[in-house]
Amino acid sequence: MLTKTSKIYVAGHRGLVGSAIWNNLQERGYTNLVGRTHAELDLLNAASVRRFFDEERPEGVVLAAAHVGGIMANLKYRADFIWQNLQIQQNVIGESFRHDVQKLLFLGSTCIYPREAPQPMKEEALLTSPLEYTNEPYAIAKIAGLKMCESFSLQYGCNYIAVMPTNLYGPRDNFHLERSHVLPAMVRKIHLAHLLGRGDWQGVRKDLTLRPVEGTDGAASEAEILSALQKYGIEPGRVTLWGTGTPLREFLWSEEMADASVHVLLNVDFADTHPAEATEVRNCHINVGTGVEHTIRQAAEIVAGAVGFEGEILWDATKPDGTPRKLTDVTKLHSLGWHHRIELPEGVGRLYDWYLQNMP
Repeated sequence: MLTKTSKIYVAGHRGLVGSAIWNNLQERGYTNLVGRTHAELDLLNAASVRRFFDEERPEGVVLAAAHVGGIMANLKYRADFIWQNLQIQQNVIGESFRHDVQKLLFLGSTCIYPREAPQPMKEEALLTSPLEYTNEPYAIAKIAGLKMCESFSLQYGCNYIAVMPTNLYGPRDNFHLERSHVLPAMVRKIHLAHLLGRGDWQGVRKDLTLRPVEGTDGAASEAEILSALQKYGIEPGRVTLWGTGTPLREFLWSEEMADASVHVLLNVDFADTHPAEATEVRNCHINVGTGVEHTIRQAAEIVAGAVGFEGEILWDATKPDGTPRKLTDVTKLHSLGWHHRIELPEGVGRLYDWYLQNMP
């Protein structure tokens, strides 16, 4: 059992989810937390990870570090998504076992489920049919991670639990136009189209100074900036988004994901994740989501409302939509004592406020 003085290592403590988990633990009075930046500890380096565990000897581990990205990045960098995530998981989970870590929480993704999984997706849908092609390498890595947790717990009596969050968004999100997930990408695209439509070049330059687009920053000429942004469907008073806008998605505020994760870390044991009488123990992971879905088009409209954008939102149907529908069944999570509270319109408003407040 982890106490408030237990040493807990949060891998990925500067990321979207890891930073929220770190803050949530601190708010609950858990102050003996350990984190390392990528510069301080390369999780792809097995020798460095072993040395870290030798020195720190954590009692609890939260594996929130991962190589992540949106549909464009998943398509383009397929090898990176599978080998980097497999390596990170192998190193951190393996060293946790070698160093007798009391409790480990592994964060995956609901992209582990088949493309055509029955909706809402129950944990039992895992490995029942083919995965979505666009993120198959990442999904396979995450499936391997949850199976490592399951297998170590079954063979060695470890207390390793895997949670599978739905689409996340929130403070410290990634707004890179090529590598970001759908909501932060829409927030930034619609924000920039809004600024361009108003002729607010000071605001546009401020944005690009902090987050350059393909090397184009706020010091570039107006023509250079317009050319760079147009590649991503951003024009004055108009934005073009990928796909048809019809896929259904579920979105969870990252700080709520953190609260759910910490709830599981502190209150749920591996034995609680499956029926005691089961002859074949599998699907011990836990879906974490809201059980509420929106079309991508509806999400874009919510973002436009938060930004105050009154221009055009166009859809490029030549680009992939990804999985048609991806809604989690959160029955297991609810039975373990956790429910979400923040709905999408409130969360998008919070996300946009955070984005504006974190400009130079």
